[in-house]
Formats: sequence, C-alpha cells, structure tokens
Amino acid sequence: MVSNQESKYLIPVQKEASPVTALPMKASPVKSPHNCESILRDADPPISVSSVNRSEKLRSGVFLKPTKQIKYWVDERNSNCFMLFAKNLSITWSDDVNYWTWFTDKESPNETVEAVGLKNVCWLDITGKFDTRNLTPGIAYEVVFKVKLEDPAYGWDTPVNLKLVLPNGKEQPQEQKVSLRELPRYKWVDVRVGEFVPEKSAAGEITFSMYEHEAGVWKKGLSLKGVAIRPKQ
Repeated sequence: MVSNQESKYLIPVQKEASPVTALPMKASPVKSPHNCESILRDADPPISVSSVNRSEKLRSGVFLKPTKQIKYWVDERNSNCFMLFAKNLSITWSDDVNYWTWFTDKESPNETVEAVGLKNVCWLDITGKFDTRNLTPGIAYEVVFKVKLEDPAYGWDTPVNLKLVLPNGKEQPQEQKVSLRELPRYKWVDVRVGEFVPEKSAAGEITFSMYEHEAGVWKKGLSLKGVAIRPKQ
C-alpha cells in the first residue's frame, strides 16, 4: 500500500509587487493516449473521437466489444489500462453448472458485469490473452487476477500456479506459486501474475494463467471477476 505523507512549509510574506499585464498564453494541447482512436473504434456504445466529454469518459472507463467483456480507461498519467472480465477468459468447465456458476456483479453504480463462482472442481485452469500493442510503451505494467473467496471455501491449502508469457517468447515465462488460503473473505482482491514493460518493437500477445490440477484436491469458494492489465501500483 502507498501511504501519503504531508509536508508543511512556512512561506514568508513578501511586499506586494506592482501588477503586471500578462500576455495571454495558449494552453498546451492534451496528448491523446496511446492508440486511443483505434481502441475507441470498438467502444460499445460508440464514442465520438471529437466528443467534448471524451476525457471524462476515458477516466471513468469505456466498455469495448465484445459487449461488457473488456473495459478500457486512462489513468492519471494518461496511460492505458484494461480489464478483461471473466467472459473474455478461457475457464475450464465454466459452461457446466455443476462446476461453475455465473452471476451479475456491480462494476459501477450504473453498470454490471458477469463474474463467475467456483462450485466444485479439482482441475482449476483459467487462461487469457491480450495484445500489448494497445498498452502505453515504456510504462511498467502488472497483470493481476481479481478474485474473491467466500465461505465455505476449501481446497486452497495447495498453492495455485500463476504464469505470464511475454510476446514472441523472447524472455522466460514468469512463474510462481501463490497460496489463496489466507485471502480476506467476501471482497475482491488482486493476485499479481507478473509485470513487464511493453515496447513498440516487441509488441505482441501475452498469455496469463492461474491453474492447479496436479494435487487432485477439490476446490470451492473462489469467485473470479477478471484480469486487470494496468500500470504497476
């Protein structure tokens, strides 16, 4: 967590100077986010590139096609951020009501998305893909799963595997094991898969996954909202 520290300064009172007539200055144009026009072609509902409130919409987030499966927004540094919701991911057996159940989750006061809850599986396998061409070059990004545990939850004594494969296989995959057992209950939390810095010269598709299918242990109580790809926090 990042903590904010206040610094206080005493500024001496100075003699008021005579007013000076200032020449009007031109406001510097705000630079458009990387590939913004191209990204917004998939906005759903459509957004005009010349819209007067486009900047406000980009801050709050815009859904992209397929409908409500991807959300795009811009952070305070004008860097692109994305959320791939559960429907946009490949989840083994997610279409079988015996193993997973889909439910509606509130994304904002006026928007809902589909999340998925694990009923009972011993083979956990969640995978997604994303094209880094729409990420802001030179910015350190992180890939995080948005998950939640609700009781009764069991089967999480065995750590899950997390894996991030970068474009073109130029680097070794980032792999780690993470225990979900101690996650706080009933709230969405971030589980980081890995991090990287996208470059124009090495743009391509990344793949990321959460899986565990060797222990043969049945698992229950995990919900998945999606995967966020955003500047490292």
